[in-house]
Amino acid sequence: MKKAFTFIGLVSIAAFSNAQIVINEIYTGGGILGATLTNDFIELKNIGSATASLNGASIQYGPQSGAFTQYHTIPNITLGPGQTYLIQEGSDGGGIINLLNPNLIVNVVLNFNGANPTVGAGINIGFTSGKVALASNTTQVTGPTAANVLDFVGYGQADQYEGTGAAPSPTILNSITRISGDTNRNNIDFTIALASPQSSVLAVSDVYNNTARHDFIKNSLVKNNEVVFGSDIKDVKIYSISGQLIKTSSVKANETLNVSELQKGNYIITGTVNNQLVSRKILKD
Repeated sequence: MKKAFTFIGLVSIAAFSNAQIVINEIYTGGGILGATLTNDFIELKNIGSATASLNGASIQYGPQSGAFTQYHTIPNITLGPGQTYLIQEGSDGGGIINLLNPNLIVNVVLNFNGANPTVGAGINIGFTSGKVALASNTTQVTGPTAANVLDFVGYGQADQYEGTGAAPSPTILNSITRISGDTNRNNIDFTIALASPQSSVLAVSDVYNNTARHDFIKNSLVKNNEVVFGSDIKDVKIYSISGQLIKTSSVKANETLNVSELQKGNYIITGTVNNQLVSRKILKD
């Protein structure tokens, strides 16, 4: 988050410090050979204790060294305390599991040099090194303390970052993940952890997705070690949130699948209903 340099600025920042939307997680291995997730993603989160909004903001990307090169806008959003907003970015064409219910699927990326925009895909975020900024507008970010910077993450061998060092480099399975708060020090605020894309705000796609996608599982909250299926489903696969295949099966409508061997936490179930690929996230309590 941008620092304040005057007493008045400090008061102003303090007034909103409990309603702070920041970059919470960056995954860069989407679609790379050997990756499970098909797309890169950026996850925003309100780490404050009050509701916060973003209006006219953008996500901006820069390579390991040099100026920021690309950006895309994000819709006006409001997040309650602890809520996350999942942005689906580019892909290298591989992977197995699509991101579940991203709040924003980026289809147009603009270039600061005036070149034609990239249409049909999001930003291909640098795999091991780069810079990502959450900006209050679409003006090209010049560095971590630029006036329009809301949050800034330099990682790997990036030439710009918040604080005295960059966040660590991600891997095919691991993302750059915020540890807790925001001290404006990338090497302190971030660590490497298994990618865990989270969308706690209702996505527009949730409203319009077909019935099969939503109804093939009757209990997305699993309390008694059994997942109840509302449809015949073939080739059932259960993955960890990081993409590890854990269990396979096929079931009939109204049948149950015992998952007592799974630890508590989030999982992804995929399968085929009426020749249509479906997927849904479950939480085992």
